[in-house]
Amino acid sequence: MTVHARITGPIVVTTFDAAVAAHGVPASTLTDNGMVFTTRLAGGRGGRNAFEHRLRRLHVQQKNSRPNHPTTCGKVERFQQTMKNRLRAQPDQPTTMTGLQALLDRFLAAYNHQRPHRSLPHRATPAAIYHNLPKARPAITRDHDHHSRVRHDRIDRSGIVTLRLNGRLHHIGIGRTYARTCVLLLVDDLHVRVVHAITGELLRELTIDPTRDYQPQANPKNKKPPNP
Repeated sequence: MTVHARITGPIVVTTFDAAVAAHGVPASTLTDNGMVFTTRLAGGRGGRNAFEHRLRRLHVQQKNSRPNHPTTCGKVERFQQTMKNRLRAQPDQPTTMTGLQALLDRFLAAYNHQRPHRSLPHRATPAAIYHNLPKARPAITRDHDHHSRVRHDRIDRSGIVTLRLNGRLHHIGIGRTYARTCVLLLVDDLHVRVVHAITGELLRELTIDPTRDYQPQANPKNKKPPNP
């Protein structure tokens, strides 16, 4: 996040390129309908802007909020409200853009890496959750029968997490050791990975048997010995 006197199209592209260099190319973006982001409400005059061209070249899906519907971007609006309140509350207010940038950098470091977040599992920091989450990437071609998703859940007291596929509920055995643990389910059709939401540890990987409600853990006694 950087400080500018006025946001222009080139600044948006430069900032996006910096984010891509740091975090990789995203699957999609979500912005409001400012002209620096999109020309879709400009009546078709002028074609795409530089940001739209950049997204198209990288195969990134562009998403824009509906006009007069600010709740679409509600999460970032709420973050900006928190940020502004924190910055205003500082005893030493900056008088230059350089000073404001330094103050902003300190706020972001505390918000993302130091302050526990009440809405996150185990009051983790946003950075901890972000780094352990799988990252969605652009799909140049996509099979329409292929279904991928990420689901947040908690393992129940008996060590089981549930997942609905094709209208049928399946119970996946993880083990009582992880009872009440917050997890992410990375679902790729019938292939499922269950990941610890905080540590990123892979708790189980399996292919769902659609004919069974309960997906038991593999029994080590039934495993075939490796070929000599």
